[in-house]
Amino acid sequence: MKRVWLYGGLAVVAFYSLAPLLWQFVTSLTPEHELTTLPPLLPTRASTAHYLAVLGDHPLARIIANSLIVAAGTTALALAAGSLAAFALAKLPVRGKALILLAVLATSMFPPIATVSPLYLLIVGLGLRDTLLALVLVYTSFSLPLAIWLLTAFLHQIPDELYRAARVDGCTPLQAFRRVLLPLSVPGLVATGLLVFIAAWNEFLYALTFTSTTASRTVPVEIAQFPGLHEVPWGEIAAATITVIIPLVVIAFLFQRRIVAGLTTGAVKE
Repeated sequence: MKRVWLYGGLAVVAFYSLAPLLWQFVTSLTPEHELTTLPPLLPTRASTAHYLAVLGDHPLARIIANSLIVAAGTTALALAAGSLAAFALAKLPVRGKALILLAVLATSMFPPIATVSPLYLLIVGLGLRDTLLALVLVYTSFSLPLAIWLLTAFLHQIPDELYRAARVDGCTPLQAFRRVLLPLSVPGLVATGLLVFIAAWNEFLYALTFTSTTASRTVPVEIAQFPGLHEVPWGEIAAATITVIIPLVVIAFLFQRRIVAGLTTGAVKE
């Protein structure tokens, strides 16, 4: 009986979480003349017209490539800089570690709207307006606090004896990090990288402010510009939404074991 309640509860939670996505999928397959039917019903026949319109009439493939470049570049830079900072805070004799971590956390508290104007002036001054590099640099600066905090917590779980043994064997601190601690940190790096990637993929405000053409526009801004002056193409918006989440779903499935291991490290004491 307990199993019935358990699986029933899990089914309810899963349906509640996936219902908006399922509705978007149904909408993307609904013919245009049935989209405004009241009450909303399932389509009489599935149609791929919205997907053909999105992939044929809009530069969505180019926009998805822009988002992939920006999110991947942000993830790579955030993990590279964040892992080194986390290593120093977790294993090296650095004074004021708690204060440094508190300062790192405080930088993530600034609301994005408060930093748009100075960052816009800086981006324009550097000649990076409407470039992918501008988004990568800005996103990296805001992803670093998350990366440093998560990786510092993960590196704390690795016994200090391993680092000391590497030092006794003649490794420099950086060699001990690269040869011993970094391979053991792969689950934490994967989990942190996925969170940074998703945050960069979904960011809207900075992408809207710093870009103006399809050369650097990202997915959230492109979808927001779908509505016209007199109509809202709900079917095309739904088709574009389903299309752009496919890369995230594929990545999550590919790294699901690493992600679970990274997010649950330290949850149970042995």
